[in-house]
Amino acid sequence: MKGCSSRREQDLSAIALRSILFGYLILLIILPLGHIFGEAFREGWSGFWQSLQKAEALFTLKFTFALALFTAIVNAIAGTLTAYVLVRFPVKGKTILNALVDLPFAIPTAVSGLMLLLLYGPQSPLGSWLGDRGIDIIYAIPGIVLAMIFVTFPFSIRSVQPLLLEMGQDKEEAAKTLGASSWQTFQKVTLPMLWPGILSGFSLTFSRALAEFGSVIIVAGNIPLQTQVASVYIYGEVESFNMVGAASVSVVLLILSFTLLYAQNRWLARKRRGDR
Repeated sequence: MKGCSSRREQDLSAIALRSILFGYLILLIILPLGHIFGEAFREGWSGFWQSLQKAEALFTLKFTFALALFTAIVNAIAGTLTAYVLVRFPVKGKTILNALVDLPFAIPTAVSGLMLLLLYGPQSPLGSWLGDRGIDIIYAIPGIVLAMIFVTFPFSIRSVQPLLLEMGQDKEEAAKTLGASSWQTFQKVTLPMLWPGILSGFSLTFSRALAEFGSVIIVAGNIPLQTQVASVYIYGEVESFNMVGAASVSVVLLILSFTLLYAQNRWLARKRRGDR
């Protein structure tokens, strides 16, 4: 009897945990996603398509996609090299450097934008010096890119760093013993082991940069057909009570992010099966 009672309690606990999980997913993910899609197609496919055909909407989608892709590529390279240095080389103050890497996660994004504005703004010494030489950072593309790179910088590092710690240095040392140079060792031995982390950091950076708002709205200037990114465009459409237009652009961003994350997970699953 005690065994049956214990098994029944375990079954009830499992059911309760599953119910909490599914309820959590429904409330925080499924219902909001369903409502956005419903709002985007409230006027049918024609309304959705007309919202995306607006010159401002087309520009902001292409512009944001290009900047997010550039940001993901830059951070994939810089983040991989940074993680490699932090793990493989004896760096003084490594604890402080590791804390600084996570700083963009802790700082509100609006504060990140304000920091860039104070550093590169037209009223700052550096911004004024650059402006006199025809180099505009704030209210121009460089400022937006800097904001995106700063906010998403930790993703690639924290995706690659655990793989470097896990793989150790045995294979690298063996390659060097066989006569491989440092670059050949990194290219032929280390890099192939890091691809899952690099890809994960790339996709997370891209998805996050697509939707960045707090820092970008401060440094972009929100100039239609020039510096207006998708998140700021969506905010403007909401302010104008054009919910269909805002939801339509949001749906495109959601589809882009989900497609990239899905492709990444498929690739990682195939790689795990191949390794086995």
